[in-house]
Amino acid sequence: MILAKRALVLGATGGIGSETVAALRRHGWRVTAMARHPATGPVAQIADGVDWVIGDAMSADDVRRAADGVQVIVHAVNPPGYRDWDKLVLPMIDNTIAAARATGARIVLPGTIYNYGPDAFPDLTEDAPQRPVTEKGRIRVALERRLQEASATGLGVLVVRFGDFFGPQAGNTWFGQGLVTPGKRLRFVTYPGRKGVGHAWAYLPDAAETIARLLDRAEDLEPFARFHFEGVWDPDGTLMPRAIATALGRPGLRVRPLPWALLHLAGLFDTTAREICRMRYLWRRSIRLDNRRLVAFLGEEPRTPLPQAVGATLAGLRVR
Repeated sequence: MILAKRALVLGATGGIGSETVAALRRHGWRVTAMARHPATGPVAQIADGVDWVIGDAMSADDVRRAADGVQVIVHAVNPPGYRDWDKLVLPMIDNTIAAARATGARIVLPGTIYNYGPDAFPDLTEDAPQRPVTEKGRIRVALERRLQEASATGLGVLVVRFGDFFGPQAGNTWFGQGLVTPGKRLRFVTYPGRKGVGHAWAYLPDAAETIARLLDRAEDLEPFARFHFEGVWDPDGTLMPRAIATALGRPGLRVRPLPWALLHLAGLFDTTAREICRMRYLWRRSIRLDNRRLVAFLGEEPRTPLPQAVGATLAGLRVR
């Protein structure tokens, strides 16, 4: 008797969480999708083969109950608005690890590049030294260290690190809150980086598809498997703004620099603005994720043509 593949996705209403739910369903998984609030909008329409449950990743009991009978736990949760990382990030991963120990599930972490410092730039490999320069980076290092320690005791762990997300359901991103304004007619593109500095982007449906394809070959993964997703490489900071203008049919759309000085001022009173400013270093140096290990394992990296990806993102964010 072949048991159905079952996965738990924590943070299932978020950008990477919702896309991973959809990708796993395409690959034949039955999914338990957990979120703190009931699903709404497009993500709520993912119904066939998905069991939606309300729960909090900060509750060990909620995670353990939701993980009953699953072979995979996708840890796609992050504190909202860049807030309270020091209070939330590590307790949440501890709850996921405890649930995985109880069920024997593999943990999947959609990773970031926060855990790298400028000494590892511009070309990031999976084994590059992790010497972060921010508290968020140090927390991400601690998070991954806990996963590596758990893998040494028998748990399977898969970490896939990505650049900045964009996609139809990616409002809480640099793309959705920086470059464009959801629900508005765009008068200009705001760009946080310097001209001539490269930047790595990850289209969410491609990112989720990559996770699903890796899980299709779970038996070939190392106990602590790590991969980098190259995604869309903008070599000089002009590719993404130009793609936005083209998708909107306004090739002459202006590009303005992000007013970092005003953001710093706002950070005196607003936590989110302050935390965003602390991540500015990611826009001052070129950063590219080396995906050779991923391509060697899968044969290719899922890649939606940029015009299609940007067009779908703008439509999803109702930008015109």
